[in-house]
Amino acid sequence: MYYYLRGSLVHVESGLAVLDVGGVGYSLTISGTTQSSLPSRSFSEAPEVKLFTYLAVREDGIELFGFATEQEKETFLMLIGVSGVGPKAALSILSAMTPEKFARAVCSEDRKSISSANGIGPKTAARIVLELKDKLLKETGGSFSALPDAKNLPEAPMNRGKLTEALDALMVLGYNRSDAMNILKGLDSDQMTVEELIRAALKKSAR
Repeated sequence: MYYYLRGSLVHVESGLAVLDVGGVGYSLTISGTTQSSLPSRSFSEAPEVKLFTYLAVREDGIELFGFATEQEKETFLMLIGVSGVGPKAALSILSAMTPEKFARAVCSEDRKSISSANGIGPKTAARIVLELKDKLLKETGGSFSALPDAKNLPEAPMNRGKLTEALDALMVLGYNRSDAMNILKGLDSDQMTVEELIRAALKKSAR
């Protein structure tokens, strides 16, 4: 129903932001990640902000959620699609880590980082990894174009096409190009698929 709202930020508190849009005050439930990205308010003026939204309609009421970025909103939708994970749990995870860090944790099977979020137990973290890992790996490693300076990739007996896709995927997950190249050094890409390369690189970086 609502894709995003743009208006004056008139109130912020833990887990809540209120936007004045054309004289109507919208109360939005937000994560800690979104809250930390909001500009500071002054007594004289309310800054204009844009929040992407998701409207949850339940038997006990209607709740509007707000997100600073489309990526955070998509991560939220992905999370509530996992069996047993509701909006409250999804926001708890997004308060504990950014979407980029969450994607890294899932792809590297770092259940401990996910379960560090308030109210998320080991079983829920394991279920999240099980249901989302392949999806995230495909989204980050399945359709990347080759980089123009592929000649500068680390020297090793490897398939340059697969390495380039894995390199691009790591950059999407938040690594800079230099760090991603160093992580990929030494991995035998000839014996791995792109998804296996990404998974191995993430495990290597987590050591």
